[in-house]
Amino acid sequence: MNRIDARFQELAQRGETAFIPYITAGDPTLAQTLKIVLELERAGCDVVELGVPFSDPIADGVVNQEASQRALIHHVTLHDVVSLVRQLRKTSEIPVVLFTYYNPVLAYGAESFAEDCNAAGVDGVLCVDLPPEEDDEYKKAMDAHGIATVFLAAPTSTSERIAIIGKNSTGFVYYVSRTGVTGERADIVSTVQGMVASIKRHTSTPVAVGFGISNAAQAAEVAGYADGVIVGSAIVRLIGIHGESAETPRKVFEFVKPLVDATKSRSSVNV
Repeated sequence: MNRIDARFQELAQRGETAFIPYITAGDPTLAQTLKIVLELERAGCDVVELGVPFSDPIADGVVNQEASQRALIHHVTLHDVVSLVRQLRKTSEIPVVLFTYYNPVLAYGAESFAEDCNAAGVDGVLCVDLPPEEDDEYKKAMDAHGIATVFLAAPTSTSERIAIIGKNSTGFVYYVSRTGVTGERADIVSTVQGMVASIKRHTSTPVAVGFGISNAAQAAEVAGYADGVIVGSAIVRLIGIHGESAETPRKVFEFVKPLVDATKSRSSVNV
C-alpha cells in the first residue's frame, strides 16, 4: 500500500487529521532540506510536500518564489529532488509528495520520472499546472508505478470538474482554500467547510486544505472538517530567515510542533 494511503487510514482510525508541511527542496541547500524533513517527522508531521524549484512558479506567492530562486541558484533540479528522497529513505518512511510544475516532468519524461520516483521512494506527485482533463500520459505512468496523483480543487471549481478531480486524484485531493497564489492569510475563508463537504460528496479520497493556513488556531479550525491541513509559506518564510544556519532545522521543528499538536488535540469532525 502507498505510504500516503496507509497514513490516512491510520489517522482515520484514530479520528485524527493529517498535518502536511510544504518546503522547497534545496532551500537553503539539499543537505539542509534533508535535515529539515527529519525534524518535520520528529514534530509529528504525517506527509511532507517537497516543492521542486522552478523558474516560473505562477501558483506561488513571493515567499515560495524566493525559495525557488534560492534553490535554483544552487542548480537544484527535479533529478536532484528525486535523489534526495532516495537518500531520505535510508532513515525515514514518512510519506513524501513532490509539488512540481509539469514542465520539469515533461523534460524528464513521464514514464522515466514515474519509474525513478518509485525506485527512490516518492509516494505522490502534484503537478500544479496539469489539468486532470489532460493528464492521460502522466496519469497512466504514475498509476503503473504506484505513485499517487494529487490534483487541485479550487473555490471556482464546478461540480462537474470536482467530479473529474475526485476521480483522478489518489492519495488526497488538495483543496486550495482561496483564489490567488500561496501565502499567509489572517483568516480562513468562510466557504471552505462547505467546499470540503462538496468535494467529499464526489470522492472517497481524503481532502486536505492549503493556501493561507499559518498558525495553530487556523490549523485547528480546518482540522475540524478536513482530512488534512497543509501549511507552506509560513514554514518557507522561516527557512528563508535562518538560511544555512545550523539552527534552521531546529527552528522549523519549534515552529511546526504547535501546529501539528493543534490538529491532533481535537477529534476531526469530518463532514
